[in-house]
Amino acid sequence: MMSTFFAGPVNDLSGSKWKMDQTVFGVFAAIIFALLQGCSTVPDRLPAVPDELTSKAEIPDMPGVRHVAGVDAPDLTQVALDSLKREKDYLARQGHVGPMPPAVFLAISGGGDNGAFAAGLLNAWTETGTRPEFKLVTGISTGALIAPFAFLGPKYDATLKQVYTTISPEDVLEKRSLLGGVLSDAMADNRPLLALTRKFVTADLLKEVAAEYAKGRLLLVATTDLDARRGIIWDMGKIATYGGPKALDLFVKILVASTSIPGAFPPMMIDVEVNGKHYQEMHVDGGVVAQVFAYPATIRIGEEAAAVGVNRVRKLYIIRNARLDADWEQVDRSTMTIASRAVASMIQSQGVGDLYRIYATAKRDGVEFNLAFIPESFNAPHKEEFDTEYMRSLYDTAYQMALKGYPWANAPPGFVLPRVAVAPK
Repeated sequence: MMSTFFAGPVNDLSGSKWKMDQTVFGVFAAIIFALLQGCSTVPDRLPAVPDELTSKAEIPDMPGVRHVAGVDAPDLTQVALDSLKREKDYLARQGHVGPMPPAVFLAISGGGDNGAFAAGLLNAWTETGTRPEFKLVTGISTGALIAPFAFLGPKYDATLKQVYTTISPEDVLEKRSLLGGVLSDAMADNRPLLALTRKFVTADLLKEVAAEYAKGRLLLVATTDLDARRGIIWDMGKIATYGGPKALDLFVKILVASTSIPGAFPPMMIDVEVNGKHYQEMHVDGGVVAQVFAYPATIRIGEEAAAVGVNRVRKLYIIRNARLDADWEQVDRSTMTIASRAVASMIQSQGVGDLYRIYATAKRDGVEFNLAFIPESFNAPHKEEFDTEYMRSLYDTAYQMALKGYPWANAPPGFVLPRVAVAPK
């Protein structure tokens, strides 16, 4: 019918044929619209938080766990100071005297199945006997899934190895039909990933996280509030202190939200409230706003800590689950190939930019900067996302590098450190 419509003579717009084809096309369009409406499976949502109230939203019955990342972050400064007080109190109970021990931070980036790199590095780091206990662990995307286990230490090394060397695409997603994906909220369903996360993130794990939080340690995960186009930093340790099914459910939803690539996986809808009124936020992959984060640049940790009488050595380790060199590839002249290649390029550039931002902040605050990333020499075949053989190969590469003593970079890629002047003899 549509071919007949478009084949009609263009100068016969007043004739009966035009009127008949116009009617047929209208009926056809109405039927298609009705069918599409009937196929839609996306449930309604509560209103989004109004822009001017974004920073005031709280999780019902769990205040103080959600923080907006931005140019000003006074509440996150208070989170840091509160953690310092808990740490000092804990050390005092342990009989510690003298200066505060060094504070070691770990930031784990996004990267999908490249998270096998972090898993391998952490496992070998434990084997060398040099892996520190981290004062702060942060994670985005696949790094968010790794972060709780890295935070809790070597006890969970086997879990990381299992997840990043044995899973397959079926453990992460269920593909939807093209029509189903277009009419829904994503091209795939992430129910398998939710089930996998719930398998390993248990009520007992939450109790362990809460116990470490009480010692002054911090576990932070970032997601993206798509309504506000703002990064949200979640205090996972504080969530764990609330305990119970609601806290566990929120903990899991945040981890999965941080990995939910928009369009590929459904967003996580998280209920919040402001002044007693209920809203709903749409949370997706934290990588939309940053590939990795350590702490907001607005927090001058050296100055803030010194103001309360704390001076200590600080070290930051960043695991970037990606290669940082530009990988060459001849691009086919097709819409999807061009678009996907461009998006991949933007993500890589964003990731490098994040490293420079973190480096500048660390240097300002006197924090030692250490960076690990997938080496240029790694070129294992990558047939699909969450390719088991690819992940095993990457895990082994990172493991072997770290077992020999990982060669941490002390600056972002391409940054030339100033030469140290040597006094003449």
